[in-house]
Amino acid sequence: MREAVAAFYDNWYHVQVNPQSEVLPLIGSKEGIMHICMTYLNAGDGVLVPNPGYPTYSSAVRLAGGEILSYKLKEENDWHPVIAGWEELVQQFRDSGKGKVKLLFLNYPHMPTGQLPDKSLLAAMVDFAKREDILIIHDNPYSFILNDAPMSLFEFDAEKKVVVELNSLSKSHNMAGWRVGMIVAAEEQINAILRFKSNMDSGMFLPVQVAAARALQLDKAWFSQVNAIYSERKEQALKLLDLLGCTYASGQVGMFVWAKIPDNFLTGFEMSDAVLQRARVFITPGGIFGDGGNGYVRVSLCSKREVLEEAIERIKAAGNLKD
Repeated sequence: MREAVAAFYDNWYHVQVNPQSEVLPLIGSKEGIMHICMTYLNAGDGVLVPNPGYPTYSSAVRLAGGEILSYKLKEENDWHPVIAGWEELVQQFRDSGKGKVKLLFLNYPHMPTGQLPDKSLLAAMVDFAKREDILIIHDNPYSFILNDAPMSLFEFDAEKKVVVELNSLSKSHNMAGWRVGMIVAAEEQINAILRFKSNMDSGMFLPVQVAAARALQLDKAWFSQVNAIYSERKEQALKLLDLLGCTYASGQVGMFVWAKIPDNFLTGFEMSDAVLQRARVFITPGGIFGDGGNGYVRVSLCSKREVLEEAIERIKAAGNLKD
């Protein structure tokens, strides 16, 4: 499996990886987030965490005793971070005397907003991490979903000095529930994380590893087939959002659609409740990803086209969702 991961990175990301020393298979990438936090964080250490962002980042930091330094992502910045904001957070934390900022969580293509990475910004992010001696934990499970240009952050850190990258087969290869992921990083980082991980589990069931290694060899036809299905579902999701009066960026990628709620609702929670109660359809309130998502909702593309079509009909039949 390590060799398959290295070949996958070479083939798709054009990144050279040593399969023996720079790959760590995971029982799902979610455990990797926890392992990384437990490896590097002492009580009081700071971690830059995106808001909105994947809630597990914050949970893992808290469990490891770290302090969350939330950096807001805003629509007016195309949901990209502002590096000057990072610098300010790091300086404030340093001045407080609490500890050191050790980690920075980054996730591109971004969940939940579906934004693609900006190459010049990514290069600047890596430069920031090198200046501040911070490890970037790049969570990269969505790079193939509705995206023709998958990319690794190692494109900007070929020597693997400040980047630790998580990846997963759940999304890209339809293996959700198999619990197959990996960390790719420099040997020094792999060995450090392995010291913790080896005390938490005893590795992955061999047949699952064999299946994962085979899946990683799939060619472009596989991704084209999967993305054709996601494209059809996205069309229906956008119709649903249009029906609700939401607005959204058309260039989103990944397996979700992020949308701004109409003015007649105060928060995504309020809108989600109204749609559930009146139409018996659940859409995710953006606020579960942090208060930076309070005015937004997220629609999943994991449901079949027929389910999305039924949801549209239910919302039509419900009429006015707010008296």
